[in-house]
Amino acid sequence: MSGPPVESENDDRRKMLERVVPTLAEPIRRAGFWTAIVAPFLYFPVLFNGLGTWLELLFFLGLLSVNVLALYVGHTYRR
Repeated sequence: MSGPPVESENDDRRKMLERVVPTLAEPIRRAGFWTAIVAPFLYFPVLFNGLGTWLELLFFLGLLSVNVLALYVGHTYRR
């Protein structure tokens, strides 16, 4: 009556990285996890200086995109 458990979906996502790059899965997750933690601290100098030019705005959006990608990759680290 209900859908599959959420745990099976998370396991499938987690195992996908092991299938693609089995020896690099753990280092990739570790790097994603720590990048997701450190990247927001880089927002402060960028926002403090302002987003007055297109280049600064593009840099900020790129930094934000890197942070979102790192959150996705590193969210299963040490689970």
